[in-house]
Amino acid sequence: MNPIYEKLQKCLESVRAKTDFVPKVAIVLGSGLGDYANDIKVECEIDYHDIEGFPVSTVPGHAGKFIFGYVGEVPVVCMKGRVHYYEGYPISDVVLPTRLMKLMGAQILFLTNASGGLNTTFCAGDFMMLTDHIACFAPNPLIGANIDELGTRFPDMSHVYDKDLRDIIESTAKENNIKLQKGVYAQLTGPSFESPAEIRMLRTLGVDAVGMSTVVEAIAANHMGMKICCISCVCNLAAGMTDNPLTHEEVQAAANEAAPKFKKLLTESVKKFDKVL
Repeated sequence: MNPIYEKLQKCLESVRAKTDFVPKVAIVLGSGLGDYANDIKVECEIDYHDIEGFPVSTVPGHAGKFIFGYVGEVPVVCMKGRVHYYEGYPISDVVLPTRLMKLMGAQILFLTNASGGLNTTFCAGDFMMLTDHIACFAPNPLIGANIDELGTRFPDMSHVYDKDLRDIIESTAKENNIKLQKGVYAQLTGPSFESPAEIRMLRTLGVDAVGMSTVVEAIAANHMGMKICCISCVCNLAAGMTDNPLTHEEVQAAANEAAPKFKKLLTESVKKFDKVL
């Protein structure tokens, strides 16, 4: 058995020893959204430390546990805290939680993150729905022997972010008077923020927002046949676009301020996802 798949199966066994809850939607909570789980009708919680071989986040603002419960009538599993490639984990561990949630039963992956804005029409606190992505320097999680149990060797990436889910999110934003930008997101490795020259490169490539997560998770989920959507909270303007130095504290503060609207958009959208399940 492929050692990556074997590790994944052990994690699944560890989860199933604690709960038989079957989610339909998997939600990854980025910076500033950690307390979203407080708004869920919780059925069960599992600390990452209690899952054999599971990678644990070391980043401030990222707790470490799965929350199982309901958003409206929709059964969900939330990742309260994600792991990042810059923490030193192999890329297979970074995407392990995504793959694990699919094996638990999730059909939809709702990703969230905090990002830096490159589009000059964006402001700090804006929400951007991903229409596409670019991976820069982060290794593709599908490199190596293909795990046939998970998906095909050469998955198509033409429509990673599901149009039906995007339509639901867009209409929900309008109904709730929430400003929603759309654009292309790029994942770089971090943990250093991007240089002004790197930002100029990304803008030339047509990138609207940049961060240190999400794309590798989307690639792994797409490989497994999940429907994917993502909303990014633009927490600052990227390096070289203002005179201010970038800090993690600034990102956290902006995400916290935007959190109430972010939660509303997330909740009301997920409630409608049963239309595409």
